[in-house]
Amino acid sequence: MAKKASKKDRDRLNALIEEATVDCYDEGEAEVSFLTTIEENVVCPFEAKVISEEVEVVELRGAEHGLGVDAVCRYKGKDYRINIGSLEWPKKRPKGFEWVEAHWAWRGKSG
Repeated sequence: MAKKASKKDRDRLNALIEEATVDCYDEGEAEVSFLTTIEENVVCPFEAKVISEEVEVVELRGAEHGLGVDAVCRYKGKDYRINIGSLEWPKKRPKGFEWVEAHWAWRGKSG
C-alpha cells in the first residue's frame, strides 16, 4: 500500500501544479503545459527498468496516442516508446522528477 503523502508533500505538489497551469484555460492546455515543463526540466538520459530489464531513458515526449507522457527507452541499441507510468523509476530520481510527480497528482485530481 502506498504511503500517504504528508501535508508538506501535498503543498509542494500543489505549488508545482499551480505553476504549471496558472495561465491555462482548460485541461488540454494544462496537459500541454505539463508536457512542456517535463520535457524542459527532467534531465535525460537516466537509467530505469521496464519489466525488470535495465533501460536508458533518453527522452521524454508527448504520448504517441492520447494524453500523457512517453519515455523513449534505449534497450540493446534500439529505441522504444512507453508510457512513463510503465517505468520502474530508479531510487535516485532524475533531476526534475518532481514535475512528473506533479503531473501525476494533477491527473489524479482532474480525472
